[in-house]
Amino acid sequence: MRFIIVTGLSGAGKTEATRSLEDMGYFCVDNLPPKLIPKFAEACVQSQGKIDKVALVIDIRGGIFFDDLFESLNYLKKQDFKYEILFLDASDEILVKRFKESRRSHPLAPGSRVITGINEERNRLREVKDRADIIIDTSKYAIRDLREEMNKNYGDMKQPEKQLSITVLSFGFKYGIPVDSDLVFDVRFIPNPFYIPELKPFSGSDEPVRKYVLDQEETKGFVKRADDMLDFLIPNYKKEGKRQLIISVGCTGGRHRSVAIANEIYKKLLERNYNASVEHRDIVEDVHQGAKKL
Repeated sequence: MRFIIVTGLSGAGKTEATRSLEDMGYFCVDNLPPKLIPKFAEACVQSQGKIDKVALVIDIRGGIFFDDLFESLNYLKKQDFKYEILFLDASDEILVKRFKESRRSHPLAPGSRVITGINEERNRLREVKDRADIIIDTSKYAIRDLREEMNKNYGDMKQPEKQLSITVLSFGFKYGIPVDSDLVFDVRFIPNPFYIPELKPFSGSDEPVRKYVLDQEETKGFVKRADDMLDFLIPNYKKEGKRQLIISVGCTGGRHRSVAIANEIYKKLLERNYNASVEHRDIVEDVHQGAKKL
């Protein structure tokens, strides 16, 4: 089990760090009273592996009693329960700037200057910081930088390619573009097997249509360029911390060209060991529409 205590200065990025951990599959609990940490840890152990990645967010908002925190952590140590402390930090200048941009008061100085609250919080958190296993200074970090740092420290680095879930989705434009699309490829420029009588009854998953579509020079050029583009985009999406990518491929009805090409893109993603799946939204719908016309 990986058990992380997330703490640090207000405005240093605890919220974004927690979101990153949630995206990595951590069970996150915000502001659990420190006295309850041992009981919570015991419950996690008794889950028999159902809860194997945990993050507890402890901060100054609730008037946390840090004596209770240290007492609980010392108890866990005596029980040989392994935990880690992550401390988020930033410079005074950056923290003041972030508070001003958000137009929020510091929780320790609601009626006073922000810097007064920052100084007080630094003093209260000094011992926690000294005991931290990992300290991340977010002064020069954008959100994507913090996500990358979190991923480096807490992600599954044994299988980095598994951290982004990719769905290749074929569809028909006449039924609308999928609303959750990240990328949309329009392949209606490719010769349509719908107008070839012996191919019309089949779908792009059937060999006759698949071969016809993929043998077209337009298809060969498109697949190569799409593959090159995805080879560039996917690592950058991962670096940003993106967890899900929907690649939509559309033709007129969503039964022939888009299906064959979506399958081909999916195959190439698997060859690179990406965590990919393929879905064909309108392959059945288009058959029903054709039957109604008959």
